[in-house]
Amino acid sequence: MKKLYDNEMNLEFLSKSCNESFARIAVAAFASQLDPTIEELSDIKTSISEVVTNSIIHAYDSDDEIIKIHCKIKDNMIIIEVSDTGKGIEDIEQARKPLYTSKAELERSGMGFTIMENFMDEVKIESIVGIGTKVTLKKVIKEECEDIT
Repeated sequence: MKKLYDNEMNLEFLSKSCNESFARIAVAAFASQLDPTIEELSDIKTSISEVVTNSIIHAYDSDDEIIKIHCKIKDNMIIIEVSDTGKGIEDIEQARKPLYTSKAELERSGMGFTIMENFMDEVKIESIVGIGTKVTLKKVIKEECEDIT
């Protein structure tokens, strides 16, 4: 049987805000096998922070629900799927707009998806109201050019 990916990792944790940094560090550690630059690693960590925070703040009304992360590596690309079984997103296009937030009373900036889209090569959002949301992030880790002089 042929492998689809070079490596994979699964992570599950409670929807507590203290787990956002844990998720960021765990995914960064997994991505490090691709030997990313500091900037590429920072892009991944920031995007994970945004998507996990979105799940914590918007998907659930309590902090005892589960957020799942599935990471895959194929060649020089990392694919990160973050999913929840929360409320879902009613209007994905509206949610993607800069400054839009469904929780203005919490003084949220509404820049989560915009940040992800700027830092990752691809962002795919799938959501069904009442069932949950899955955000897939893809980033190609560029290989450094060798200096032949």
